[in-house]
Amino acid sequence: MAAETKIDPMHQFQISPIFGNLDGGAFVFTNSSLWMLIVLACITGFMLMGMKRQLVPGRWQVAAEGMVGFVNSMVEGSIGPSGRTYLPWVFTAFIFILFANFLGAMPFAVVGAHPFTVTSQFTVTGVMSIISFAIVLGVGFWKHGLHFFSLFVPKDTPFILKLLIAPIEFISFLVRPFSLGLRPFIAMFAGHILLEVFGNFIVQGFNAGGPMGWFISILCFLFVAFINALELLVGAIQAYVFALLTSLYINDAVNLH
Repeated sequence: MAAETKIDPMHQFQISPIFGNLDGGAFVFTNSSLWMLIVLACITGFMLMGMKRQLVPGRWQVAAEGMVGFVNSMVEGSIGPSGRTYLPWVFTAFIFILFANFLGAMPFAVVGAHPFTVTSQFTVTGVMSIISFAIVLGVGFWKHGLHFFSLFVPKDTPFILKLLIAPIEFISFLVRPFSLGLRPFIAMFAGHILLEVFGNFIVQGFNAGGPMGWFISILCFLFVAFINALELLVGAIQAYVFALLTSLYINDAVNLH
């Protein structure tokens, strides 16, 4: 009986093969790969339906144009007129994280499907942050050469303080890629664990029976509903924060301060 009621909130993050073998197979197609393709298909469908360019725009066109305009204004506001050059990557990162977070929070389990939140894997968000910083470093050295290192030394700072501030700024810069990928990963990871734990409390409360069991189940259900709504909000915020910070970091490389 104890084994049947055991809570395993980490099981939902397990990467399992659909085709192939994880122990050294030549080709492995996993649940993570499947949900990445589902996210890609949803994004592609959303953008294609929003690119009809009707004289009287429909809902999809308004939504797509509004999302592109929102990210474009954020990029140009952070970087300046040259920000449109970097819009493709910033928009790609924003919409991928947004759709991945939302699809991972949908209750597909009621129809037998078990959603996998790909942004709950640090390998995914970490690679995205590495791409962002590859752009930052590439743009910085391409535009400024070795003068790019002046980013770590504030202007008009006394020489003695430069010796202290420069290493701190350099370490802070090296931490940025890690923190950029860690934020969306931690947000989705923690939210899904809470939902799993309190979802199990609902089932156990009903199984226990009695007034106290029913009360705990109802209380946990209300908490799960609140956390689920909060997770949707956090998912959107994390997509925005990732795109905004990417824009600001690129701005540091384009316009040295």
